[in-house]
Amino acid sequence: MSTAFIILLVLAFFIFMSSFFTVKQQTSVIVERFGKFTSVRNSGLQLKIPVIDRIAGRVNLKIQQLDVLIETQTKDNVFIKMKVSVQFKVIQEHVYEAFYKLEYPHDQITAYVFDVVRAEVPKLILDDVFVRKDDIAIAVKRELNEAMTTYGYDIINTLVTDIDPDIQVKNAMNRINAAEREKTAAMFESEAQRIRIVAKAKAEAESKKLQGQGIADQRREIARGLVESVEVLNNVGINSQEASALIVITQHYDTLQAIGADTNSNLILLPNSPQAASDMLNSMVTSFSASNIIGEEMKRQPRKVKKTNNSDINYNPSDTSEPTETA
Repeated sequence: MSTAFIILLVLAFFIFMSSFFTVKQQTSVIVERFGKFTSVRNSGLQLKIPVIDRIAGRVNLKIQQLDVLIETQTKDNVFIKMKVSVQFKVIQEHVYEAFYKLEYPHDQITAYVFDVVRAEVPKLILDDVFVRKDDIAIAVKRELNEAMTTYGYDIINTLVTDIDPDIQVKNAMNRINAAEREKTAAMFESEAQRIRIVAKAKAEAESKKLQGQGIADQRREIARGLVESVEVLNNVGINSQEASALIVITQHYDTLQAIGADTNSNLILLPNSPQAASDMLNSMVTSFSASNIIGEEMKRQPRKVKKTNNSDINYNPSDTSEPTETA
């Protein structure tokens, strides 16, 4: 067997083997014949005519992601950087369009993302950009779907993954947020202080009320005790005036004893002669009697009339109400 025959046989073997090729899963292969499109081959073992057919390219059918970084300006003249992630894939039925109509699909998608974002963001202030970032993503997806479906691309999703204002703007926003929270905290503290003051006032009022009731009950019991004491003394032959004097002097000494029991109390010395209690009682009785006599005389006095320039006014000295004017 000659060498030329062996070489020819080996060459024929390689040509035959080149007729077979494999296509991976989620991949499509474009086959051309003399530079003209022939067919699209999907995953598995495929056959082509050696030398005449060639593999023009492979198209990935998996979902791909393209991250686009955009710098734009908001309505309140704040420059921000936004990162938009576009998830897309080639439609299997439109592999021909995806391969032949677009040479650089990533550049095409990037251009559309720039166009939509720079059209939507300048309509919003900075705070609204953070709140309505989903609206921006939906607008990008809608625009991309309308444009890229023609070229065989399906836009799965678009996500605004980052919004990055200038560092000075971030600091200003943080200060505004901190001031707002401090304002809210001050309002709650003021309300708590008001509640404490109101509660304290109510407690003091209730305490005064109960204290007054206690004093009234105490005085009522003291009066009842005095009445009983006077009756007991009258039964043993002591008249009412002497009994009253005895009770007053007893209370006087009880008061002195109570004051002496406290080391920080102030002591007021009253007359302490044998007739002191009787004199004090007589003075009190005289004062009460004089007050009653004056009150009775004022009730019996006739009504006087005060004359003024324009009218007469009825006046009664014992009447505490406002004078009445008569024509």
